[in-house]
Amino acid sequence: MKEGGGSPVRRSSLRQQIADALRDEVLTGRLQAGRHFTVKEIADLYGVSATPVREALVDLAAQGLLDVEQHRGFQVRRLGSADFRSLTEARVFVVEAAYRQAAEEGIGELPAPAVASVRRRAEAAARAARAGVLDVLIGCDLRFWRELTAIGGNPHICEFLDRVRIQTWIYAVPHLRALDDLAGVCWAGHEGLVDAVAARDIDAARQLTHQYNDHTLHLIEKLVP
Repeated sequence: MKEGGGSPVRRSSLRQQIADALRDEVLTGRLQAGRHFTVKEIADLYGVSATPVREALVDLAAQGLLDVEQHRGFQVRRLGSADFRSLTEARVFVVEAAYRQAAEEGIGELPAPAVASVRRRAEAAARAARAGVLDVLIGCDLRFWRELTAIGGNPHICEFLDRVRIQTWIYAVPHLRALDDLAGVCWAGHEGLVDAVAARDIDAARQLTHQYNDHTLHLIEKLVP
């Protein structure tokens, strides 16, 4: 967590704002795996009452980011290489099933505003990946996949895949930060994937998604000591 206290939190939707702020701390590695903290510590950090903090922490625990420690508080979950591989396999399984369904039923006309928004996310994510700006890439990549998956229209699949991607990023971040230069290291094929989806080319979209999964898996496994 940043030294000197957290950023001020507005009084509206405190539960969600605190959850979002802490999720960002975990995703960027500022709140590291294994870190212990209490509800009071977080409440004092943000200058708010304990109730919305407790609710936010319970939400993050339900998302798999935190572990609840009986009578002690919370701990940022430690994920190992086996977790990373199994999370990736789970994501591949669900996405592959979605592609099979799309191939069988076809893809209808896609809403132009949604495609345009995903394309903007893709451009931002690809720029960050090529430049090696990790903090920007994490946010852009997550938003890209979140919006792309939402085009499929199943909110439960969207929520599951978003949760899995967040956890895989949490595992990957410390290993990526160990590199001196991240320019061009991470996958940057977001724009090509948007083009394939916009053209309703299921085979090309599936191939690019597999490239993303394979690239990420091999990269992180290569970096793990």
